[in-house]
Amino acid sequence: MPVKHNNALIAGTAVLALAAPMAANADDINFDFYGSARVHAESVQPDDTSALDSYTGVRDAYSRIGFNADYALSENVELFGQLELPLDLANKAVQDPWDQDLDIRVGQIGLRGDFGTFAYGQMWMPYYNAIAYPVDMFSTYYSGFATFTSFRLGDTIAYYSPSFGGFSVAAAWSDSNGADGDDRYQLTASYSFGDTTLAAGLDDWGGDSNSRIWGVSLMHTIGDLYIGAKYEVHDSDIDSGYGADGDSAVNLYAGYTLGKNTFKLMLANVDNYGEGIVHLGVDHQLNDQLKLFAEYYYEEETAAITEKRGGLNETAWAASGGQVLAAGVRYDF
Repeated sequence: MPVKHNNALIAGTAVLALAAPMAANADDINFDFYGSARVHAESVQPDDTSALDSYTGVRDAYSRIGFNADYALSENVELFGQLELPLDLANKAVQDPWDQDLDIRVGQIGLRGDFGTFAYGQMWMPYYNAIAYPVDMFSTYYSGFATFTSFRLGDTIAYYSPSFGGFSVAAAWSDSNGADGDDRYQLTASYSFGDTTLAAGLDDWGGDSNSRIWGVSLMHTIGDLYIGAKYEVHDSDIDSGYGADGDSAVNLYAGYTLGKNTFKLMLANVDNYGEGIVHLGVDHQLNDQLKLFAEYYYEEETAAITEKRGGLNETAWAASGGQVLAAGVRYDF
């Protein structure tokens, strides 16, 4: 789905809103600069090589650089901002490796306190955080495709409540980022108890087909074992194809940490976007900053496989899915 990115407005708002208190008293504003370089080599084998030849190459896995800033307006209210740029190291460009028209990952400004958190700009969305994130745990470019929702959207206002006995809610309105240019609305509710979190959410796209997604998720930890699961279903007036009424995405993820190694497995079925999916991986944490990873990814129908170093616009829809072997490195700073 096309997404509107008013990047100049988002970045300008964040900078100007933080500049005022910084100019008043620079000693009271806190900056945290960060970055993450993530690159892997890959061997891609499409099922239909008449549509796309097999290839080997290097791909970026969502590198980024940015900063967080915060300023105390009072004892209980804090102004915060974040600006994060994508770095497509394989293509030597400031762009997201999937949406290669996107040159800002996050650009938001907001207030937080005992009342919760309000934010405006381009940000991670509440529905993704509650429903899709619990199974989005892999290290390569191929992480996160087995969902119907969008990760980040611009021109968005979001609210996250504080936790009341483990229960919390979140909501968002996103200008013109729905179907057919409609506004987009999201609402989620989560409940955490012990080592378990349950969540439910709605992602309302609107549009001529009255499209929306309903989702539920589970996160549970047992010692070194983490289990994540989600179920999403389309509710729309569409009879067939992507977004058809009743189409579902079902994911089951398990990760087990043994020393410096984390072993990962996800099985999923996403109607009209990958169909049957198998994702295997292992991470090796050399130190606090440096990680090595290797993964195997298989999709029954095309969702993630693209031309070499390509993104959304180069997705090989006619390749009928395929498999990927990848190995890479991640350095956080």
